[in-house]
Amino acid sequence: MISTEHVISELPFTVRRTVKWGQCDPAGVVYTVVFAEYVISTAELFYGCLFGQGPQQAKDKYQFGTPTRGLTFDFRKSLRPDQQFDTEVRVGRIGTSTYQLLMHARDLEGDTVFTACLTPICIVRGQRESIPIPEYFQEKLKAHQTFDAP
Repeated sequence: MISTEHVISELPFTVRRTVKWGQCDPAGVVYTVVFAEYVISTAELFYGCLFGQGPQQAKDKYQFGTPTRGLTFDFRKSLRPDQQFDTEVRVGRIGTSTYQLLMHARDLEGDTVFTACLTPICIVRGQRESIPIPEYFQEKLKAHQTFDAP
């Protein structure tokens, strides 16, 4: 089996991904919308690492969800089919019910491909009501926090 995404480091948390042909336009460049999938997928792998189990199982167990409140990008380079790149995740600002996942993607030469800031909000599982970040989750986030947050 060939994996197109896998965790290569837990601290700093880093995912290596290979661009699939179907993620690209006819010119052979990754579609813009696919970058959001890269970020969300990386966040899910990050949560799996934090919880030591499937992220949705853990959120079911603790009865909270983390939908996206905000997502910003800064694109620096395009990506092409079969190209590999690494995305490092750090935690930025931790608020009352929101936090920042700061992502820095680099190609294998070390050049920045994109940076992204994903801002999830903690909610009651199955409802649209914000809640404070659960304490046990907040502690896990702090272990990955950086002080270079915007």
